[in-house]
Amino acid sequence: MTTHEHGKAVLDSLRPLHRDLRQAVPDVYKGFGELHKAAFAPGELDVAVKELIAVAIGVVEGCDGCIASHAQAAVKAGATRQQAAEAIGVTFLMKGGPATIYGPRAYNAFCEFADAQEGKADQ
Repeated sequence: MTTHEHGKAVLDSLRPLHRDLRQAVPDVYKGFGELHKAAFAPGELDVAVKELIAVAIGVVEGCDGCIASHAQAAVKAGATRQQAAEAIGVTFLMKGGPATIYGPRAYNAFCEFADAQEGKADQ
């Protein structure tokens, strides 16, 4: 059985921290939200590809929150496990050893969200 600790658990732990800071600097969060909306708008790259790019950047930067957030969004956008694995594989080339630590975390998070989505589809 796979243990999932890099997906929902990460997002759940960050939620109250974001809420507190958002209350202190709402305009900054609003501006970031607009940037996020613009960056992930469909264009020549579909949203799933953009989210996989963000997952890969999360791996390279060693950001578990970024990995979890964008893995969840990539699943929602229709990315597959194989697409996630291949995007994460590119990080090994670009980042080396550290990506071999954060890459499996990212794949674990992606699979957690994919499992949850597939469970909803079965119901």
